[in-house]
Amino acid sequence: MSNTLVAVVVAVLLGQFAPHAVSAWRRHDLYARWLMWLDVHLRAQPRWGGAAGLVLAMLPWLAIVGLLQWWLHAPLLGVLGFVFGIVVLVWAWGPRDLDADVRAVLDAEDSVEQRVAISQLWPEPGAAPSDPGLLVEAVFRSALARWFSVVFWFLVLGPFGAVLYRLCAISATGVTAQSLPPGHRAAAQRLLLMMEWPVAQLMTLSMALMSHFDAVYAAWRAADGARLQLQTGFLGAAARASVRAELADEARDYLDDGIPQPPLREMPELRDAMSLVWRILLLWLALMALFVIAGWVS
Repeated sequence: MSNTLVAVVVAVLLGQFAPHAVSAWRRHDLYARWLMWLDVHLRAQPRWGGAAGLVLAMLPWLAIVGLLQWWLHAPLLGVLGFVFGIVVLVWAWGPRDLDADVRAVLDAEDSVEQRVAISQLWPEPGAAPSDPGLLVEAVFRSALARWFSVVFWFLVLGPFGAVLYRLCAISATGVTAQSLPPGHRAAAQRLLLMMEWPVAQLMTLSMALMSHFDAVYAAWRAADGARLQLQTGFLGAAARASVRAELADEARDYLDDGIPQPPLREMPELRDAMSLVWRILLLWLALMALFVIAGWVS
């Protein structure tokens, strides 16, 4: 647990203080080229267009990571295993910097530049609605895919889990996935939902604890978050409800104090959504730290 905590902190700090170096390392085009090479040579094979094709594509990469993780877990190689975990986590994180994408939307100088920034913020290529509520959902869906799912599966399965999630995401969404057979892509999307559902539930719980519990809980239930079904739409609904409640509280505080409300920057919903995502991440880090301290004490 302590290694996981330090690895996550290092990944976050590197993203903040060395964004260009981290962006260069986070390029996932090697796996994308591997998928395209397999698609060219196996397109005529029926199994390529289904779950078997997904397993075939990911197996060599996961085998290498799993063997390295097992080998470097030995006591004398603990330091190397720790470094390997950081390298893998930094690679799986992202691939784009969520903070930078949100700032680009807020700092855009014209509508064209803003639309381009919004398109980079959305998880799905080509989707760029500028409705504030949908942008809040985009921030949380991107945080789910870029940050929290990687952290969760890194915590559960180590580097193997982080790589498994990222390879699955590349096969299920994005430009590369659009070129794959529909059955192959559907299998990847099912696996991706299975991996994201528990993370979205934990994010929603964290959101309720860090903001407006009643608003988040009501939105979560209304969006069928209490049902055991593979969908993560409840996360966006809960995020919109939470941000609306926070903005209402801000406005009410100014009125209660008799102070004229200062003009907010454009898209205050986006600003508050990113702030809430950071608070959730800090909560996760704090909980991991508590587990580490409890382990040392015991």
